[in-house]
This record gives sequence, C-alpha cells and structure tokens, in this order.
Amino acid sequence: MRSVLLSTVFVIGLASLAPLQSAYADDASDARSAISGQLDAFKAADGAGAYGYAAPNIRQIFPNPDIFMTMVERGYPPVYQSSNVTFGAMKPEGAGLRQEVFLSDKAGQSWIASYTLERQPDGTLKISGCQIRKGNDVGA
Repeated sequence: MRSVLLSTVFVIGLASLAPLQSAYADDASDARSAISGQLDAFKAADGAGAYGYAAPNIRQIFPNPDIFMTMVERGYPPVYQSSNVTFGAMKPEGAGLRQEVFLSDKAGQSWIASYTLERQPDGTLKISGCQIRKGNDVGA
C-alpha cells in the first residue's frame, strides 16, 4: 500500500512539472530565436532588424538603430561579425534569463557571449544585455 501511495505521489509530482518544462522549452526556443535573429541582422548590416531584438533598457541608452549598431560594431566585434554560433546553458536570472553563446570572431578566435533576456508585456523575449569574454583557446 505504501509503495502504491509513493508511486502515486511521484507521478503527481512529475505531472506538476510538465508545465514548467514546457515553459522552459518555450523560453529556450525564444531566446535562441532572438539571439540568432540579432546575430543574423548584424551580419547583414541590418540596423533596424538588430535593434528590433533590443529590450527597452537598451533602446533607452541607444535611442536609434544607427547609434546601436555603431556601439555593437566598436564594442562587441566578436558578436557583430560572428560565426560558428553554438548555444550553451540557459538559466533563469532575476526576472529574465541568461543564455550562454559560444562563437568565433572574424579571425576564428573563440568567445563566449553571455546574453540576458527579458519577457516583454507583448510576450516577446528581448535582449537586455550582453557580456563577452574570451574563449578557452584565446590567450589572456
């Protein structure tokens, strides 16, 4: 009897996790879509397209696509013209998410871009920040 009760509790517990797993899968898909879309827009020099993935906090600092693109080109060259993009771990952070992205710059050196994203009132996921650091194959 006890094993039946424990099994029932276990199954109920798993069933209650299903919506969380679904929401996490949606977040992961949306994060990858937003980041990939912005990276593609950078490569195509599509300022308006890249700017469209920026969260309101970024738009407040960089009030138009031209200023935003200049900042990214000068301050984030590995992101601006990236290749070999691979998505790493994603985790909740504050009211949003943090997504690690492994990529290479024009010279083939590896970088890790750590993106923060926030869900907007309209349901979209927008990029609220990005920090880059050298990958393991790049000297200090």
